[in-house]
Amino acid sequence: MDAPRHFLTLMDLSPAELERLIQRAIELKGWHRAGREHSPLRRKTLAMVFEKSSTRTRVSFEVGMTQLGGHALFLSPRDTQLGRGEPIEDTARVLSGMTDAIMIRTFEHEKIERFAAHATVPVINALTDRFHPCQLLADIQTFVEHRGPIGGRCVAWIGDGNNMCHSYINAARQFGFELRIACPEGYDPDAGLLAAAGDRVRLVRDPLAAAAGADLVVTDVWASMGQEEEQAARVRAFAAYQVHDGVMAAAAADALFMHCLPAHRGEEVAASVIDGPKSVVWDEAENRLHAQKALLEFLLAPAAA
Repeated sequence: MDAPRHFLTLMDLSPAELERLIQRAIELKGWHRAGREHSPLRRKTLAMVFEKSSTRTRVSFEVGMTQLGGHALFLSPRDTQLGRGEPIEDTARVLSGMTDAIMIRTFEHEKIERFAAHATVPVINALTDRFHPCQLLADIQTFVEHRGPIGGRCVAWIGDGNNMCHSYINAARQFGFELRIACPEGYDPDAGLLAAAGDRVRLVRDPLAAAAGADLVVTDVWASMGQEEEQAARVRAFAAYQVHDGVMAAAAADALFMHCLPAHRGEEVAASVIDGPKSVVWDEAENRLHAQKALLEFLLAPAAA
């Protein structure tokens, strides 16, 4: 039996596979809007393991499986033995024997790597503290829909060097764009990831310098889930890193703004930006559904893709 393909980071697929995935997501979106039925995952079940709460992730995967003719099973720590201390390795083996794929949203990235090492079905990273690759599929799809290929373009990341920032670093490598990261000292992304990206990625401190001429400006909350006790300190540290109208004015005239949501208007982004004409956050949120449908099809029914 061949080893399953996992999607733990963007580096698990080749650049060519990722490009095909984005085009397929756009195609599936068109089919859905045209009312065309496409059910390659009939009798397939996705186990969705949530140790972190979610709106977009749960809805997009559950609806996606339904639209593809399959079924999604929601599992929270309150409902499973995993929440009562069953070893990750044991849970991976058990779920592999009953379901066709497993999606996990958790804290430590090491946990999902251990899970995947003992699973015999595809495992999808729906967010860890280190990476959020599914969101990047939606982000890239959104840019391509609005502006065409992202290769050779410039992206500005402004804010925390967090899991989203890490995934943008990997995306710069895989999709071939320039990434400028503006974050305060002490909140830098992983040094190893930066080094691996080489000249694709540049770390700066000035948000305006990062945004200068950029085709896309992206940010995220200053305090992610699990960092609530750091909120006050982070508000002080990131005070100069809000994406406001001045930041967008420094970017290219046709620059887009993205945010993975939920957003805190008046903190990491001004209301005039996220609710303004350059914002594509609602398309970006919807595209979680279509990009993940393409991913599920790729992993579970590659012949249909």
